[in-house]
Amino acid sequence: MASLRVPPAAFLFLFAPLLIWAPVNCDDEGHVLSGINSYRQSHNLPALTKHDKADCLADEIADEMQNQPCPRGGITPSPAPQFTQYPKLLDKCDIDINTTTDGIILPVCVHDRVATLVLTNYTQSQHVRFLNNSKYSGAGIGTEDDWTVLVLTTNTVGGSFASGATSLISHVFGWSLYNLLFSLLGMLLVNVY
Repeated sequence: MASLRVPPAAFLFLFAPLLIWAPVNCDDEGHVLSGINSYRQSHNLPALTKHDKADCLADEIADEMQNQPCPRGGITPSPAPQFTQYPKLLDKCDIDINTTTDGIILPVCVHDRVATLVLTNYTQSQHVRFLNNSKYSGAGIGTEDDWTVLVLTTNTVGGSFASGATSLISHVFGWSLYNLLFSLLGMLLVNVY
């Protein structure tokens, strides 16, 4: 009786794509951001870019909320819940509090964090007015247990979620560059005349 011998390397070749794709399929935060961006693009709004500092803050807030029960309907009553640890969380993520005033924090709670239900909680609730606002350009998403936290950022100084040192350095560097260019222009004009 003839038997079919398949070399072990063939199995590795066949199952390697499954090993590579597995982490992508489990990326809840990536799916939520992708879904939100699809929603925004269907409303002719630009996609939100992933913002690392907002991501850090969203993770920290989700960690803080993990032991809280889900509110009725899964959505927090206000878009920006009050966190007693907010300044500490900003420090952990190296964010200057003055760069968060234009941003927004949107937590939702969905049992077992089913991605489609999480998206529905953002696109079919009072949170949708923030998703429909073109002033928001970046996003960070954090998850913990049943909680998903979306932090929206803007391109303004008040919503950039920048670190204090970065803001100061860019401000000083900008003025220094301006003064240098102005001085060079002055020297050029003096030499011409």
